Amino acid sequence: MKNLFVVLLFTIIAAAWARPAELYTDEFDNIDEDAILASKRLVDNYIQCAKTGKKCTPDGKKFRELIPDALKTKCSKCTDTQKRKSRKILQWIVENRPEDFLDIETIFDASHEYRRLYTDELKKDNIVLPALRS
Repeated sequence: MKNLFVVLLFTIIAAAWARPAELYTDEFDNIDEDAILASKRLVDNYIQCAKTGKKCTPDGKKFRELIPDALKTKCSKCTDTQKRKSRKILQWIVENRPEDFLDIETIFDASHEYRRLYTDELKKDNIVLPALRS
């Protein structure tokens, strides 16, 4: 369960369909994201890790460092399972923790470049991001 951050890593990106030769590790593909999302404590811990980089598990720290690359490459190094789970987690966080999503988005995409870049994928998956703060 401590690996929610793997999934959270991908909450701020939409799935891309290309599969390059080099992929992120698939060791976390078998996590039970439903069980993690059902635990407020775990969700809080991983969101705090994403926001601050503090009190992260070793895996959380590693994946926090991968966020910029995942955003830049449109998740092209993600496994198919990571893409599917990331869409599910993204949908959950924008519906249940929109302010946290906005905080994390500001940290990793202050110019909102990726919000614009992923517009079509988000629409296709019926994911509506929270409105930007004024």
